[in-house]
Amino acid sequence: MPELPEVETVVRLVRPKLVGRTIEGADVRWERTLGGASAGAFRRAVVGARVASAWRRAKYLVFDLERDGATAGWLVGHLRMTGRMHVERDGWDPGPYGRVALRLDRGKVLHFVDVRKFGRLRFVTDLAEAFAGLGPEPLGDEFTAEAFAAALRRRRRMLKPLLLDQSFVAGLGNIYVDEALHEARLHPLRLASTVGPEPARRLHAAIRRTLAAAIEREGSSFDAFYRTPEGQPGSYQHQFRVYGRAGRPCPECGRPIRRLVVGQRGTHVCPGCQPRPRTRR
Repeated sequence: MPELPEVETVVRLVRPKLVGRTIEGADVRWERTLGGASAGAFRRAVVGARVASAWRRAKYLVFDLERDGATAGWLVGHLRMTGRMHVERDGWDPGPYGRVALRLDRGKVLHFVDVRKFGRLRFVTDLAEAFAGLGPEPLGDEFTAEAFAAALRRRRRMLKPLLLDQSFVAGLGNIYVDEALHEARLHPLRLASTVGPEPARRLHAAIRRTLAAAIEREGSSFDAFYRTPEGQPGSYQHQFRVYGRAGRPCPECGRPIRRLVVGQRGTHVCPGCQPRPRTRR
């Protein structure tokens, strides 16, 4: 599933092609992509609206709509496993997996392409309700080291599943949690409440550095599904410390990376850099 860096990359690349355009038509080929709305209701909501801005919240793409200078709702997209977005010239063929196409002025079309049909592109009128329950943005100003350390102390959960909990921190996924935990030298099974101020600061900094570096390299592509809107793969997978490297040497200490399952998620850890927490008898 595309995580925060991949979604941020998509937003940055579609933004200059999309913002300022007026939606002139909507072709819905798979109605479930609309998240419960009918194709007719979706068309009535978006056709004639202008895309005022494009941004990201957690793993969601958000497009602000307006009519006559007034807010007219939002398009909220989630790529899930295989979703992709493209802004192309009219006549571009999205192939058999095109689910929604929004015709824009000046001969452009926003395509939502999704092989497995899990992705969503919804029209919403209440953004706060749509994002209710999401935690802070890990690259946002509100995500401070002090607030993060305090939040960890209040939780008696293992670090890996806690960091994947979107209500705790919004946007983190399996890849970047593994990478950040390794950089911070913390084991994914460690209880959050046992992480002191200094390790918490290390983890906070590692999360932000890992995400920023992945965004700079346009995310990670380790299968055929994630590609940028320009059709190119990301390159951060070449920088992985532990993710997907089971049996290979740790870049820090040389010990073989191990794969284990934590909270039903495949997890990669270095036994040298990330000592396993001792359990009480």
